Formats: sequence, structure tokens, C-alpha cells
Amino acid sequence: MSVSEEAYEVRYGFDRRTLAVLAVSALFTVFLLVPGTGMSLGLRVAGLVLFAGGGLLMAAGALTRRTALRVDATGVLLGGSPVRYQATTAQVPWQDIRNVTLWRQRVPNGRPLLWIGVTRREGAPPLPGPGQGPVGRAVAGALVPVPHDLLMASRQVNGWRLDRDQLAAALARFAPGVELVDLP
Repeated sequence: MSVSEEAYEVRYGFDRRTLAVLAVSALFTVFLLVPGTGMSLGLRVAGLVLFAGGGLLMAAGALTRRTALRVDATGVLLGGSPVRYQATTAQVPWQDIRNVTLWRQRVPNGRPLLWIGVTRREGAPPLPGPGQGPVGRAVAGALVPVPHDLLMASRQVNGWRLDRDQLAAALARFAPGVELVDLP
């Protein structure tokens, strides 16, 4: 395959945010295992499930090295959640894509979370994943600054690193009419 035909592909792995969450999870897990802290058994078990279990789950997801994002001649593959990868992965063909959108979700006392999504043509078939019903729409409307359809066709840039220049080059190579939109 020549350079001009190469896909832009990023895989799940260990980025700064993942490593920070794993470090915090490990610290809390050790704290919960230390005897004599005066914590009830129920609180310790709940904390261990949350921190040790969550940390192990995050590490397992990073170790899979599954595709998080792929832009190629067929369209855009939005990799699914590492926990339910097959059920939540979506391949969006170029004919259904109007643009590729980067957007941010504001979080209290933290850096905004970066998301990448595809704005799809009217009438495109629904993508797999949760949040399709009326409750999901209501919750999403209260928490994110983008339309529900864009949210359903988006993935958080977490556990992998987005290279905007390589993404833009792949869009120019495979779909010159598809614009990269970066929302504030």
C-alpha cells in the first residue's frame, strides 16, 4: 500500500489520562486495603469494586490495542467501548458523512473532554450503542453541548491520542469534500 492510500488508524493504549486514572485507582486501592482506617467493611468492598475493578477494567481495555478510530477508503470506523467493543463499534460509510467534528464536553473543575464524531446525512441508519431512546436523549441533552445524533456518532478521545494533522490528511486523501470541524 502506498503512503497516499494509507489509513489513519489509532488504537487504544496507555495515554497520560489512562495512566493518571490507573495511578489514582492503585493509590485508593492500597488505602482501602490498609487495616485500621476506621472504614466499614461495606465501604471498603464498594471502594475496592470501584477503584480496583475500574482500574483493572481500564488497563484491560488499553491492553486490547483494539482500533479506537480508523479513517480509510470505506469511511470512518468509530471504535467501541473497550468493554463492549463489538456491540458499540460503528463503521460509517463516506456517503453518510457530512463532516467530521471535534467537540468538547466541559466537566466541573477539569480540562474539557475531547470527542470526535461524524455529522451524518439526514436519514442515515442509526448507529449501534446505548442512549437511543427518549431517556437517553433527555440525559444527553442535559449533559452535552451537541445534538443527540452527533453524540451517538461520537467517541471520547480517551485511552488513545488524536493527531489532528494526520486526521486532516486522511480526510483530504479519502473524502476531499468532508470537512473537519472543530467546535469550541
